[in-house]
Amino acid sequence: MRNIFFICLFGLLSIPAHAVKILENQLPFIHYLSLPIQSAGQDLTLSGEFRLPRDPEVEQFPAVIVLHSSGGVDSTGRLYIKALNNAGIATFELDMWGARGLSGGTADRPATVQETLADAFAALEFLAQREDIDADRIGVLGFSWGGVLSLLTATEAYNAISGTDVRFAGHVAHYPVCWAYNVLPGFEFSNLTGSPVMIQSGELDDYDVPGICEGMVAGLAASDQELVDLKMYENAYHAWDRLEPALVVEDPFAHLGQGGIVNLVPDQKLAKKSRKRVVRFFKTLFDLD
Repeated sequence: MRNIFFICLFGLLSIPAHAVKILENQLPFIHYLSLPIQSAGQDLTLSGEFRLPRDPEVEQFPAVIVLHSSGGVDSTGRLYIKALNNAGIATFELDMWGARGLSGGTADRPATVQETLADAFAALEFLAQREDIDADRIGVLGFSWGGVLSLLTATEAYNAISGTDVRFAGHVAHYPVCWAYNVLPGFEFSNLTGSPVMIQSGELDDYDVPGICEGMVAGLAASDQELVDLKMYENAYHAWDRLEPALVVEDPFAHLGQGGIVNLVPDQKLAKKSRKRVVRFFKTLFDLD
């Protein structure tokens, strides 16, 4: 028995360096959670994937809530989630369609984005109450539909009716249909909470026209402009970081609200660039550098 003990001990001490590195970079803790909410007069139970980095030296982690596009949960969120987890940031990706019995896409989604604001704020309140999450360091990352939510939750007006005293520490919105803000009722993007906002969009996005995102930001009050960082990518279509086959859809919000075809064209090179910027944004925001 004694010889077996020493053989086992020798075996542990002999693990090559690369194997130790693999052990140290384990997958985060992954939990599939239910989130009760009230939305448009309905009691719903959302589902979501919560991922917590494995670091015994950290008592409370910063976190990012991930909000999908009209298409629902797909490859887009996962591209960023893995990188955020590796940076020591917990993530909570919501499925906003399942509880509503929707399959997603432009033909089967809620009538208005505002119906899903409760989803984002309920997720914020839920994470803020967890002992393993720092309530002062919770951000939001949204894509298209989720990007609209990310921007609206950055306003004092929507926070005032959110039902929670917790605020998002930062907001990232990808291709959030820039033309609609401060044009359509319910899309007021002004009087921001003071948390930083990063917008990333493409110059060939079929929802907008070249220069519309820049014009939207330029039209903000000076105090709000200081909070917004806009990055436009050349030759980028809507959903460039959706790394699935190219897709053509029709949406009444396309082409400045005139409706029409929207091209979803993946670009791996741009996706890596935008992911790097997102991780840098949240690492700086959460003081992880």
